[in-house]
Amino acid sequence: MLKFNLIAAVCKNSGIGLNGDLPWCLKSEYEYFTLTTKRRRDTTKQNVVIMGRLTYFSIPVHERPLEERINVVLSSTLLPMDLPKKVLLFPNLEIAMKHLEEYNIRKQIETVWIVGGSGVYKEAMASQRCHRLYITQIKQEFKCDVFFPPIPNCFKEIDPDPETPSGIQEEHGVQYEFKILQK
Repeated sequence: MLKFNLIAAVCKNSGIGLNGDLPWCLKSEYEYFTLTTKRRRDTTKQNVVIMGRLTYFSIPVHERPLEERINVVLSSTLLPMDLPKKVLLFPNLEIAMKHLEEYNIRKQIETVWIVGGSGVYKEAMASQRCHRLYITQIKQEFKCDVFFPPIPNCFKEIDPDPETPSGIQEEHGVQYEFKILQK
């Protein structure tokens, strides 16, 4: 069974978004997201990023689809013609994963990443396919209108990957820390 990881930046009041954008501007944290979701041990394979419709359309037009990754959008309302041809569209996470498993028969996928939004995160954490959560804990509250769902108790913090910066980071007076939890 093909598994996936989840990656999110979450502030102290569990917020992850405001008005279709991030509530903070942390360049180093965004670079961590980009590097982590692109990182491959085998350069002949590709990583996949799975996101909901609102998350996809919250990405600036000039940055979507996310480069060097297979982009998958989950939506029951979009039509394939609403997205670029190289973006895969599925009605839900399980159907997307089954399609990727078939695609992975040729062993072309290294890591699948769930990148948002709130409903997709909730569905992902409940799935037996969910392996790890890569959470950036932002150490202050921000005004938000989208929130990260509660993390189930079956996830426990583990030591960071060698590529993950350890300890508290700070940018523009905002402190944050990278955490990895595993089911």
